[in-house]
Amino acid sequence: MARAGVTLRLDAAVPGDLDRAATLLRAGRLVAFPTETVYGLGADGLDPDAVQRIFAAKGRPQDNPLILHVPDLAAAAPLWTASDAEWGRARRCAATLWPGPLTVVLPAAACVPAIVCAGLPSVAVRVPAHPVARALLAAVGRPVAAPSANLSGRPSPTTAAHVAATLDGRIDAILDGGAATVGVESTVVDLRDPQPAILRPGGIGRVEIEQVLGEPVAGYDPQRRDAGSPGLRHRHYAPDIAAVTLLDAGEAEAAWQSDDALLLFAPTAERLTDRYGTRAARLAVLAAQPAAAMRAL
Repeated sequence: MARAGVTLRLDAAVPGDLDRAATLLRAGRLVAFPTETVYGLGADGLDPDAVQRIFAAKGRPQDNPLILHVPDLAAAAPLWTASDAEWGRARRCAATLWPGPLTVVLPAAACVPAIVCAGLPSVAVRVPAHPVARALLAAVGRPVAAPSANLSGRPSPTTAAHVAATLDGRIDAILDGGAATVGVESTVVDLRDPQPAILRPGGIGRVEIEQVLGEPVAGYDPQRRDAGSPGLRHRHYAPDIAAVTLLDAGEAEAAWQSDDALLLFAPTAERLTDRYGTRAARLAVLAAQPAAAMRAL
């Protein structure tokens, strides 16, 4: 195991390193690992002491619930207590959208530590699609609690190097499995009665979830703070080197003519270039296609 203050660098492509990561997790230690969305900071999700180490390493507020990662729906089942209607929704989501960037919220079973749920009656669970994550979960044999592997509030990491930039020396190991392919967190959907609802937008859209469930899904409400999802109560995804401002359409001209750096989707950048000419200050452009934009972001 890693000595205090020393973070082991493991590589999923090196024989034995994935098993070393699994051994650390089973022993209650912290291991960062790749998922298809972002890198997660993993701990044994049924060990309250191990989960507490996540909060300490990240500086994460304890009223911010965690997501449990499991290899399949069968492994998720013991973590929930749900009505027949809720189970039906979960099965439909799992059949089409798992493995993948979708997290499901249902009532928590007694085996789930309160610290995972931040004292709420529900627990969030997902089955990641990344092959390294899936192999690691199979080797651990227990649910793994894993928020993003960064200091709380910072932008989420999509490479092992991003993890090391803020957590080196604070966790036991980083398992390198290459860059994440989605680039933003999973969508969190609450499947409890009476109506499913998006608690956090992410890698899967509401329309796709509605098609799978065959019923309307309430959209994301940024004012909702009492739901069982990470990312609703505290500042998230904030760089520490610059102030970030979200612009509306009426502010576009002034922003374009300012000295501030701009991050725009390609159609917006093209319209503003046609209208106001080439911009001297820094301009970064995201693709119009959502999946490509998420990866680049």
